[in-house]
This record gives sequence, C-alpha cells and structure tokens, in this order.
Amino acid sequence: MSLINTQVQPFKTQAFHNGKFIDVTEASLMGKWSVVIFMPAAFTFNCPTEVEDAADNYAEFQKAGAEVYIVTTDTHFSHKVWHETSPAVGKAKFPLVGDPTHQLTRAFDVHIDEEGLALRGTFIINPHGVIKTMEVHSNEIARDVKETLRKLKAAQYTAAHPGEVCPAKWNEGAKTIAPSLDLVGKI
Repeated sequence: MSLINTQVQPFKTQAFHNGKFIDVTEASLMGKWSVVIFMPAAFTFNCPTEVEDAADNYAEFQKAGAEVYIVTTDTHFSHKVWHETSPAVGKAKFPLVGDPTHQLTRAFDVHIDEEGLALRGTFIINPHGVIKTMEVHSNEIARDVKETLRKLKAAQYTAAHPGEVCPAKWNEGAKTIAPSLDLVGKI
C-alpha cells in the first residue's frame, strides 16, 4: 500500500538542531510543509554529500515555508558529533533526527531489517501531516535536493490551486494544466 495521501503516524524522537537536543513528533510537522529525508547512517560516504546539498539549498526551502528533517537510524548524540566533525554536515541548520528505535524508518516503510538502516527515502508532507510525495531508492544513489524543492513547489501549487495539475518538468511560474474532457487525446 502506498503512503501517498496518508496521515503521518504518531511518533516521538530526538534531534540535534542548532546546538541543542530537541524533541520531534508528528506535531512538529503540522502547520507547515515538511521535507523528511531518510539516510542510512551518520559517518558514511554518500550521506554527508546529501546533508550538504540540503544545507546549501536550505534557504530556498525556508523561503517556500518548509522545514527539512534529515533522519538516520543513529542517535541524536551521534548527530551532534557528526555535525561537529564533518565540514559538510556542519553546514546543517535543520534538525538531524535520530531514529535508533527504527520507529520512523518502519512507519515510512524505508527500513532495511537485515541491516538496521534506512533506504534513501524522501517525503514531502503538507501542513496537515499528509504525505504528498515520496521517493525511495537504493542507498548507493544519492539525491539532488533541487528536484525535491521542485516537487515541494509543485505540491504547494496544486494544494493552492485545486483542479490544476503540474505537467512534466514543471517549475514555479510555468504553465499548468486544468484537466478536462476536451484535453483527452490532444496533449
């Protein structure tokens, strides 16, 4: 069963965020758009490149009214040390969420039982806690967060403009489509 258009399940965990440990729950995701990015583990090879990519684009996410959450199966303590020792991860101004109990990785269906790690999963969640996009893939392939930002803006646009859809390669400001019987077979 797909998680698309389902409510985020209740959870409680901790994160390292701007020099402090904070609680993160499903309530943290309410009232604003959220981007939840799962990674296998701290102190690996591809993961810091993705954290840095998200950090380099964080201002754009904030401008779009979204918070970014990076989640690994490590603890929030590990994330503190990771933030302090990795120049790439040290750029992060968003919460680095620990999931040592695997509650989140299982709830978002990205858990690898044999390894106790997460697949690379990306989820865009609307202000009501409903999952609007998801992408999950194998861990050897890192993501490009600019595509996540594009999908966030498309999800925001369609939420604000019911009855319109964003076509392939849609970017903010581009033309959308209003589906109708007249368009069937003509595009």
